[in-house]
Amino acid sequence: MPAIFVGHGSPMNAIEENEFHRGLREVADRLPRPKAVLCVSAHWETRGIRITASTRPETIHDFQGFPEALFAVRYPAVGDPLLARRIAEHLSDAKVRLDPDRGLDHGCWGILRIMYPDADIPVVELSLDTTSPPSFHFRLAKKLAPLRTEGVLIAGSGNIVHNLRRIDFHRPNGFDWAVRFNNEVKKRILAGDEDALSAYQTLSAEAHLAAPSPEHFLPLLYVLAQRQPQDRVSFFNDKTVMGSISMTSVLLAGGE
Repeated sequence: MPAIFVGHGSPMNAIEENEFHRGLREVADRLPRPKAVLCVSAHWETRGIRITASTRPETIHDFQGFPEALFAVRYPAVGDPLLARRIAEHLSDAKVRLDPDRGLDHGCWGILRIMYPDADIPVVELSLDTTSPPSFHFRLAKKLAPLRTEGVLIAGSGNIVHNLRRIDFHRPNGFDWAVRFNNEVKKRILAGDEDALSAYQTLSAEAHLAAPSPEHFLPLLYVLAQRQPQDRVSFFNDKTVMGSISMTSVLLAGGE
């Protein structure tokens, strides 16, 4: 099964028919149908590791200041407690807790609503442990690789460049520093430079501007950790917008 990282950007991308919405839908239409989705979202941070274990996860609207149409969205995908337990087993040497109450945040349902609008594929979400460095997340993610052979789509949802303090809503493209960092990350991805990507904070002088906090970058590491020698790497929605948000998304395919 392929693995995919999606630059999710604004929550409005989930319901607006824009270029990013269309780009993700076109890629999703080419993917084999997964048996389930394991999503790692920038918007579920915890101390320790948690995995959703609800049979009917609720749709969480974890944002404010957006139109009512966005708050009205429901994504009624079922959960998969059995898959959640299998994931916990793969991560057995880490501190993992199954969470029967947690729903799906907008980083998760915002991309899945585009990819699988019928909500007919089970979804499990894995949290980001805020107590651990990026290198830990990369090593942890490698233990999830067997899920690909079981037909599970591993999907990361975040942004390579994400600095809300520097956003310019009137700017259609990225600031020079944002574009440079985004391009450097792409170069390292193509080169398979795992060490540099796991230490992205030192990747360039602009890293502190591009990713001032780790949560939007870390989901990328969970996807890159799935890379196998036979995988092809491709980019889509490859654009930096509003000065400081990168929509660049990554697909790993060919390693079934």
